[in-house]
Amino acid sequence: MTQPNYDRTRGLELLTMMERIRAFERQAELAATRDRLVLGAIHLSIGQEACAAGIMAALRRDDLLLSTHRGHGHTLAKGADPTAMMEELLGRAGGCCGGKGGSMHIADFGVGMLGANGVVSANIPIGAGAAHGIKLLGDDRIVVDIFGDGAINRGPFLEGLNWAAVFGLPVLFVCEDNEWSATTRTSDMTAGEGAAARARSFGIRTMVVDGNDVEAVADIARDLVAAVRHDRQPAFLHARTFRQGGHTYFDPATYRAREEAAARIAIDDPIARQREILIGAGVAKADLDRIASDAWAEMEAALAAAAAAPFPEDGSVFADVQDIGSPELEAY
Repeated sequence: MTQPNYDRTRGLELLTMMERIRAFERQAELAATRDRLVLGAIHLSIGQEACAAGIMAALRRDDLLLSTHRGHGHTLAKGADPTAMMEELLGRAGGCCGGKGGSMHIADFGVGMLGANGVVSANIPIGAGAAHGIKLLGDDRIVVDIFGDGAINRGPFLEGLNWAAVFGLPVLFVCEDNEWSATTRTSDMTAGEGAAARARSFGIRTMVVDGNDVEAVADIARDLVAAVRHDRQPAFLHARTFRQGGHTYFDPATYRAREEAAARIAIDDPIARQREILIGAGVAKADLDRIASDAWAEMEAALAAAAAAPFPEDGSVFADVQDIGSPELEAY
């Protein structure tokens, strides 16, 4: 049952972004499996779109973002161009990192996306550092730093959250808990009460949300982002979601029962849930279907453009490499 004052405009915007994210990743999957065009591994976030759409809706363009190796949705929702993103996955010159970063290290400084990271938890101290830089500059931007549930068992989680709490940094940490750390069920390897309890132990304001309810994610993200921006103190969001596929696009996920995933998808797909809400609010199914088909056409065109784009020139291989000389002679 939809509330009488339900904001249909926002609801449609959130659904549109989720459809765009899923269409992008389905096209990326086709590029990898059907066309063999993707250079390197890709980690799909299918089933987790509500976290990206809901959280990014609360941010300004100049706010900063760091993401995981599963970061296509976050990057797209932050405002990155899907064709440039697809070119990056295909290693083409027009990619947002010049075709040199690929999926796991995709970045777009133009929209404040400082980068995905292929090392689990490595983005947490980077996010704390970015927030410390903002504090020193004295402006009102914030940082959102997203990582998975597997990251909370690694040292940078302790270091990054502790640094942010001790120095009062404007960063929203988000644990996107999809229940699996690569091929291991996270609950089997995590002692205590989990991500939220660990964040609270640092004295950080912490909230937990159904990460597949995009409306709830958007509401809580709006409140937390506003608090971080106003108070200049860290906050933590534990978003419980579900990874529908395997760890990578080629992982069949045989380590979990097939019926388990099918049952969860049937009742807990974030796009299907949002469609039900919108239909209950009086939006025609045909209009929702059009949003999905438009998203598919957009990302199909992005893949076609990327596939036709040139590879980087051989001479550009060292163009983005910093050379400080010999550390022995110059660094100290």
